[in-house]
Amino acid sequence: MNSHSAFFDGIALTDAGLETVLIFNDGLDLPAFAAFPLLDSEVGRAHLERYYQDFLDLADRHSTALILETPTWRANPDWAAQLGYDASSLSRIQYDSVAFVRGVAETSPNPVVVSGSVGPRGDGYVPGATMSSKQAAAYHSAQIADFASAGADLVTSFTFSYADEGVGFALAAADVGIPAVVGFTVETDGRLPSGESLAQAVHRVDEATDGSVAWFMVNCAHPEHVLPGVSGNDEWRARIGAVRANASRMSHAELDESESLDAGDPADLASNYLVLREQLINLRVLGGCCGTDVSHVSAIADAWLASGGYQPV
Repeated sequence: MNSHSAFFDGIALTDAGLETVLIFNDGLDLPAFAAFPLLDSEVGRAHLERYYQDFLDLADRHSTALILETPTWRANPDWAAQLGYDASSLSRIQYDSVAFVRGVAETSPNPVVVSGSVGPRGDGYVPGATMSSKQAAAYHSAQIADFASAGADLVTSFTFSYADEGVGFALAAADVGIPAVVGFTVETDGRLPSGESLAQAVHRVDEATDGSVAWFMVNCAHPEHVLPGVSGNDEWRARIGAVRANASRMSHAELDESESLDAGDPADLASNYLVLREQLINLRVLGGCCGTDVSHVSAIADAWLASGGYQPV
């Protein structure tokens, strides 16, 4: 599967920086930057429901499709173990997350795609100890299989910092027959934290998986940081279908050291999405990442649709 058409026509909106919204806007403490433990309390579920409802309302205003990610970016074995979750409880979380998001979205008049969110084994900003593609497939396979069994529509990886983890993730998804979106993050020069170019990473995944990935995403970087990595006339750029940018122009290192939220300017962020559109002809999925909330995604949608970009059907 290599297009958006199996899921939606026109554009699709998606959500924003879940964890930064919960920490800085809602005042929650999220050990290990993990949102999934909120599913285990009524108070936590209420916070998640309010967060998702904002985006359901936004999609309703624009009559667009919506992709909602489960709150499971940190719900993989290494990170979950730090929070006391074993394999059994972690599997329960994957099932609960899909059912929860599906339940919140059930009254929407617009198409809602439920995506199982998969984060990196490592930090996300720093590759650290890397895996081979085979090791990455084995590591992510249980979470992906649970999402498939739970009825997620697709799985999406976020902030992968080197190509082999993207290859392994995609192979694990293909093995259980669930569509996959591979998301990479980039540094200020438009290259992955590993030093690989986006072109190299996309080619590596597509060559290793026979192009099975539905589309690729770039997330957790400001559009001005993404632009150097996607400028030019190469055909591979048509494989990038989603951007979920940071509001801040800070580097990853600067963001790690910051004790306050840099929410940037929604209108400025939106204008930068229009610049990216000139380079990414198949960009259809629009959302945010760290430092963004529904106001940023709203500004992006307003600017995109006002300028004639891929009207919803």
